[in-house]
Amino acid sequence: MIKLYSKGVFLEKDQIISTDQPQAKKYNVQNAKKNTITYAILKSHNQNKDMQKLRITFDALASHDITYVGIIQTARASGMRAFELPYVLTNCHNSLCAVGGTINEDDHVFGLSAAKKYGGIFVPAHQAVIHQYMREVFAGCGKMILGSDSHTRYGALGTIAIGEGGPELVKQLLNKTYDIDYPEVVCVYLTGQPAYGVGPQDVALEIIKATFANGFVKNKIMEFVGDGVDTLSVEYRMGVDVMTTETTCLSSVWKTDEQVKKYLALHKRQGDYKKLQPEDGAYYDSCLVVDLSKIKPNIALPFHPSNVYSIQEFKENMEDILDSIEKRGRKQLGEDIDFSLKDKITSKGFVCSQAVIAGCAGGMFENIVSAADILKDKYIGSDAFSLSIYPSSQPVMYDLTQKGILNKLMLTGATIRSAFCGPCFGAGDVPSNKGISIRHTTRNFPNREGSKPADKQIASVALMDARSIAATAANQGILTAADEIDTIYSQLHYEYNDTIYKNRIYNGWQKPKKDEELILGPNITPWPPLLRLAEDVLIKVVSVINDPITTTDELIPSGETSSYRSNPLKLAEFTLSRKDSRYVQNAKNVKRMEECRQSGKLDKEIEALSDLFKKEFGYDIEKIKNIQVSSTIFAVKPGDGSAREQAASCQRVLGAGANIATAYATKRYRSNLINWGMMPFVYQGEHEFKTGEWIFIPEIRTSIKNKNSQINAYLINEQGTSKLIFELGELTNFEREILLAGGLINYYKDNK
Repeated sequence: MIKLYSKGVFLEKDQIISTDQPQAKKYNVQNAKKNTITYAILKSHNQNKDMQKLRITFDALASHDITYVGIIQTARASGMRAFELPYVLTNCHNSLCAVGGTINEDDHVFGLSAAKKYGGIFVPAHQAVIHQYMREVFAGCGKMILGSDSHTRYGALGTIAIGEGGPELVKQLLNKTYDIDYPEVVCVYLTGQPAYGVGPQDVALEIIKATFANGFVKNKIMEFVGDGVDTLSVEYRMGVDVMTTETTCLSSVWKTDEQVKKYLALHKRQGDYKKLQPEDGAYYDSCLVVDLSKIKPNIALPFHPSNVYSIQEFKENMEDILDSIEKRGRKQLGEDIDFSLKDKITSKGFVCSQAVIAGCAGGMFENIVSAADILKDKYIGSDAFSLSIYPSSQPVMYDLTQKGILNKLMLTGATIRSAFCGPCFGAGDVPSNKGISIRHTTRNFPNREGSKPADKQIASVALMDARSIAATAANQGILTAADEIDTIYSQLHYEYNDTIYKNRIYNGWQKPKKDEELILGPNITPWPPLLRLAEDVLIKVVSVINDPITTTDELIPSGETSSYRSNPLKLAEFTLSRKDSRYVQNAKNVKRMEECRQSGKLDKEIEALSDLFKKEFGYDIEKIKNIQVSSTIFAVKPGDGSAREQAASCQRVLGAGANIATAYATKRYRSNLINWGMMPFVYQGEHEFKTGEWIFIPEIRTSIKNKNSQINAYLINEQGTSKLIFELGELTNFEREILLAGGLINYYKDNK
C-alpha cells in the first residue's frame, strides 16, 4: 500500500531509481537536487545567494480571526505603516458571538478597520474558510504563501504554502525574510487509482499513518508526483494535500497538469497556471510510494489522525482496538475522567453520536456532492444521531444550491451551515459527554471537539472521509464504510461564481487609508512589557508533562477560549488548563518573584538560596539580585498541531523564559518560542524533571552571543546541585538577536 525509501532516490522518466541501482551512478546528487519542483520555487523566492540558507519572501499572507489581531498589534508596535504584500484577513474561526459578549464581532470590526488603514483584504464572517478562499483567489503555480494557520497548504495548485505562528507573518509585513535551512524534499509517488468508495481523506490518513510516528517527513517538503496524480481531480488532490500538515512536514507541492489549468481558468485566473513537474533525474532525499488502488475507507480513532485503521479492520476487531485506546486515553486524560468507547458497540454495530462534514478538508464541492449521492432516497433517522454539513465557501454553497444538492441533503435530515471552522477546533457541534463524532475535518486531538475535562466532560472525534460519513448517516449512525453501499456517483462539475465575493469582500490591497482610525473593542489590549534576557537566569519548573506528545491544543485550549485571543492576559488564564490546572498559579508565583527582584528586593524563596549560590557559584547578594527569574515547563515533545503562537505567548505573558523538551514536535512551535523570547532548550540527559525544581543558567546571554550550541545549567533541588547540559540547536543570527532582546516586539523596538 505504502512503501518507504529512507535513502535518496532519483526520478527518471517518471520512474523511481534508488541510489543503489546502476543507472543512478550517472547523476550528481547536488546537481540533481536542483531538478525538483521544490527547488525551482524556493530559488525564485530566495533573497539570499546561498540556497542552503534560505531567506524567503512570500507572494501573499493569510490569517483568520484567532490570529490576525495579535499579528497586526505586534506589527504596529514594531513600526508597520502599511501591508507590504497582499494580506488576507478571514473570519472563519470565531464567527459565532455566544462567548464573551461582543468580543468576537469587535475583532471583526478591528480587522476591517485594519484592512482599510493598512491596505488589506477582509473576508467577512461566513463567506469562506481561510484555505478555501486562498485556493479560489490566490494560490497558483510557482507561488509561495505564508499563513498563520497550520493547515496553510495549497500544494495541489502548485503553491508551496507554509503555516507558521504570527510573528513570522509580522516579519514579512516589516520587509523581513523567512529564514530556514534548505529543507529535505520527499518524493511522494502516487500510482494506481482510488478504489470505489475511497475519498481523499482515506488517502491522507493512510499517508499520515505511515509517516507521523517515525518522523519520516518532519520539517521536510513533500513533492507529489507519479501517474496516480493524473487519476485524481484537483479537489481530490486538495483534500489529500491539506492533511499533510498532520505528518508534521514543512509544506507540500504537487506536479500540475491540464486539470489544474482548468481549475484556475474556472476561477478566472488563467495567468496563475504553469506546468510544474520535476526535471528528468530529479533527486529526492527520501520517498513514499503510495498505491492508491490498495487503500480502503479508513477511520482515524482518538486521539490523533495517525491512529488509523481501515473501517473493515476496525469493525472486525472493535473490542480489542477500543480496549487499547481506552487504556491509553485513561493514562493521558487521567483516571478521574470516565472515558469509554466500548459502550458504543451494539448488536447492530458501532454507534456514532453525530457526524460533521466541514472546513478546508471536508467542505469542498465534490465531497458534499458525493455525500448527497450516497444519501439519495435515504434519511439519517430521528434518534440522537445528527449530520451537519458546512460548505467551505459561499460560492461553493451557491453552486450546491443551484444544482439542488443542498435541498436533497436537507430532505435526509442533514442540516446545512455556513462556512465556519468551528467543528475543527471545538467551537461548533460539540458532542455530548462520552459521545463520539465522526468528522471529515482535520484533527481529532484530545478535547479538540470542545469538551472540558476540568468539568469531568469527555467526548471524542474519529476522522473519516465524507463518503463513509454519508454511508454511516444512511445507516442512521451505525458505522459503515462507503464501499459497503451501492452508489451511482454523479459527475457534476463545479461552476464558480465570484459575484458574492465582488459584492461583499473589502479589497484594499495597495490602497491604504493612512488616516483611517483603528477600531479597538474593549477586549483588544496591547502586549504587556516583556523583559530582555539577562546575563544569568534562574528558571523554575512549574509543570511537567510526560505524555509522548503534547499538542498546542493542550498548551492553550482551542474552542471558546480562543475568543479571548485579543487580550493576552485574559487568554493566558487558560494556559495548560486541560493538562495542568496548577500551571497558571505556579507561573504567576514565579512571575511575582521576578517583579519583587525588579523592585530591588528578593523573594523569600530566592533569598533562601543565597547561601547555596555563594558556596556553589561565588555569587554575593548583589550579584544574586541581577539573576533574572522566570518559569519553564518540561514536556517530552511539545508543539504538535496548530500554528497559533498563543501556545507560546501565553506562557511568556505569565513570565516563562524557556521550554525544556527532548524534542519539539514541529518547527513552527519552536519558532514561536524563539519569537516570544523563550529559549527552546532540548535535554537528552537522564534526569526526570519535577515541578518545583530550580535550574540556574549562568552567562546565558554570553553563550547565545557566542553561538554556543550547548548550554551549561545547574539543577537545584532537595538533593543539592548537579550539572545539566541543554542544547539550543541551530539558531540564525536573527533568532539569537530576538532571544537576547526578549522577543520579536522588543527587537523591533530596539531597531526602529
